Amino acid sequence: MKIVECIPNFSEGRRPEVIKAIIDAVAAVDGVRILDHSSDVDHNRTVLTFVGDPKAVEEGAYACIAKAAELIDLNTHHGEHPRMGATDVVPFVPISDVTMADCIEMARRLGKRVAGELNIPVYFYEDAAIRKDRVNLEDIRRGEYEGIKETIATDPYKEPDLGPKELGPAGATVIGARQPLIAYNIFLNTDDVSIAQKIARRTRHSNGGFRFVKGIGLLVDGLAQVSMNLTDYRRSPLAQVTEFVRREAQRYGVGIHHTEIIGLVPQRAMINACKWYMQIDGLQDEQILENQVFGSQSSDSAEENIYGFIDEVAAGTPAPGGGSSAAYAGALGAALTLMNARLTVGKKRYVDVENEVFEVIEQAEPLRQALTEGIEKDAKSYDGVVEAMRLPKGTEEEIAARDEAILKASLVAAQVPLQTARDCLAALKLAKRMCEIGNENAISDAAAGAHMAKAGFMAAGLNVRINLLGYDDNKDAQALKAEWDDMAKEVNALMDAMTAIVHERMGI
Repeated sequence: MKIVECIPNFSEGRRPEVIKAIIDAVAAVDGVRILDHSSDVDHNRTVLTFVGDPKAVEEGAYACIAKAAELIDLNTHHGEHPRMGATDVVPFVPISDVTMADCIEMARRLGKRVAGELNIPVYFYEDAAIRKDRVNLEDIRRGEYEGIKETIATDPYKEPDLGPKELGPAGATVIGARQPLIAYNIFLNTDDVSIAQKIARRTRHSNGGFRFVKGIGLLVDGLAQVSMNLTDYRRSPLAQVTEFVRREAQRYGVGIHHTEIIGLVPQRAMINACKWYMQIDGLQDEQILENQVFGSQSSDSAEENIYGFIDEVAAGTPAPGGGSSAAYAGALGAALTLMNARLTVGKKRYVDVENEVFEVIEQAEPLRQALTEGIEKDAKSYDGVVEAMRLPKGTEEEIAARDEAILKASLVAAQVPLQTARDCLAALKLAKRMCEIGNENAISDAAAGAHMAKAGFMAAGLNVRINLLGYDDNKDAQALKAEWDDMAKEVNALMDAMTAIVHERMGI
């Protein structure tokens, strides 16, 4: 199941009716599930968390940005938290069966729509950043709404990635893709905000602190607060960060009053904190009750999947075999095409072809998924033939029925590798196009994708033919073989053209 998380932050935490209208705009989108929302009066900020399939989440993100632009005026907004837009920041996070590349593409599409339809300046950050100096949100937001409003038209650094070079009442929106983070606040038992600011400087990475911690000091609810984002809780864990802040606070004669987590937190982060504080070094995932009841959420690594498939092919069993390997090769061809395409978008040198490259990505990704699914489909496609061959053959009637069942099953079995061949041809066309217009530094990858797609096509063709052996007089079997023959001519022409293009662009 494809699941993406979106955690937009809005510059409003004091007007319940405005917050409700924004949340309702997201809730109205089919396929979106709202998980959490949190508002802070002092920060004057609301954080919303929702999940769903990529298309629904992208639509939900646009809906809330549009609604916030209607209802929030940054000219009258004041709060403790830095901000530059009504919808200040919109990150997409891959959760299940979705890659970071998918989230980057969602961010880019959403950014174009927000800039084009809402006339709001857009900046891209984190993994979706177009400029290296805009990876960190705090760098983009420096100066906040008031400062950026004065300099956006004249300062090249403040020029938005998309949209107008001026700020309206809705300000600008930062859109990106990132891994899960934890919004974590530690309150101190003092109202001296300077202590929180000093501790934040010692804690955050930009001043030599934890590599994956960003932090500021604020005054919230009458208490000094160290407000942090943990961008990688595995390498900058909650427990260690908390103890560092505790020790730093003791230097100033204060302690921790309480802590809070804004929004949602990965279960693993809490388990890690529990293990650290309670010193349960030997705690295993299997000892967690919920993991036993609902099933472990862990999955095999990509490396295990790769070697597992190769081992299965080499095992000497009937399946997986050539047909599954054909789909595997085709999937790699589509993946290499996607690699080149994703290394092309966002590069100024290729801005003229960016829209076409996005179209290539939108076509290649479903092909990659279909070919990946074809690995398993082909392994099962011969089951029907095996079952038909087991039918009784004691009488002439049984022999005739058995032969007819084998023919029908063989035609079905041949359709699976034929579909693989069709998908490989489509992947080859896209690979050839990326060899023409894609990032020259990765042209060898696009060319490799073309060769992998051809290999998948040729291997699939062998499986089409072997499934149809002995049926030369059958019109259905002949039609399947004829289709593959026609496609083969196109494949050869495409490969010749692709090779000439690559040689010219590489100067060989």
